[in-house]
Amino acid sequence: MKVWTKKDLVGLEVLNKDEIEMILETATSFKEISTRQVKKVPTLRGKTIVLFFFEPSTRTRSSFDLAAKRLSADTLSISTSTSAIKKGETVKDTMKNIEAMQVDAIIIRHSASGIAQTLSNCMGSSIINAGDGCHEHPTQGLLDMFTIKEKKGKIKGLNISIIGDITHSRVARSNIWGLKKLGAHVTVCGPRTLIPRDIEKMGVNVTTSLPQALKNADVVNILRIQMERQKAGLFPSLREYAMRYGVSKEKLEKYAKDDVLIMHPGPMNRGIEITPDVADGSFSVILDQVTNGIAVRMAVLYLVCQSHTEDAEQEL
Repeated sequence: MKVWTKKDLVGLEVLNKDEIEMILETATSFKEISTRQVKKVPTLRGKTIVLFFFEPSTRTRSSFDLAAKRLSADTLSISTSTSAIKKGETVKDTMKNIEAMQVDAIIIRHSASGIAQTLSNCMGSSIINAGDGCHEHPTQGLLDMFTIKEKKGKIKGLNISIIGDITHSRVARSNIWGLKKLGAHVTVCGPRTLIPRDIEKMGVNVTTSLPQALKNADVVNILRIQMERQKAGLFPSLREYAMRYGVSKEKLEKYAKDDVLIMHPGPMNRGIEITPDVADGSFSVILDQVTNGIAVRMAVLYLVCQSHTEDAEQEL
């Protein structure tokens, strides 16, 4: 019998295959709740979940908030603009003060890579990484894998291409760690200036050719250009990027399989990395990803809060 033992979820790099599969299996059981007339169960009644987002978010923040509420947890959302950080308080001190209010889990998004692990090492409350810099976005990776498995029936043996700004993408890294552990063959594609040096060491294939990345791919995960994290001059222009690496219906029909899945973590820049006819077309499972994100985040909250409770009981 599989047992969840981790207090936190800081990334998929530190999880093993069984732990990833346990989250996905737990999410399967939770997905049905969102289809009910009353979308709520008492699973985490009495628990307090804090959402602390230092960067903008629509899908992740809303999804975590809904996930917590559908499990009957109390939620507290804190904005950086109204927090004591604006007065010079450190992130660690802010988190320690929040923890002193006897909260059970803190969901954090921050521009600093590794901050989730740093907080995990010094706090008793569960820390859930909602994206840290260019490092990881574990729940996005998990919901992507959940969607692939739901649509394709498996992950092992599939050819999955990740296309776009690989260098600055925490989504790409979480997907690579998770997909490789579950047996997928992963290819990354983009301009050479947007592919990290030595990424082959993660066990992926690398190409700068979009047709090559599309050929034989069972799944194509398209990433946006993260202008907010880039230095200037990494590619000539957005227009040229769209011509060479933008995924269009014409390119899919020419190079891709008939049953290819098209994914995107959002937000989309339509007309740049993806055309509207692809985003809204029959290949797309982008909105399925959003739907599945709630079930996956319910599973994560349930598992880490359960572990947190068991650890506390053992200390008494």
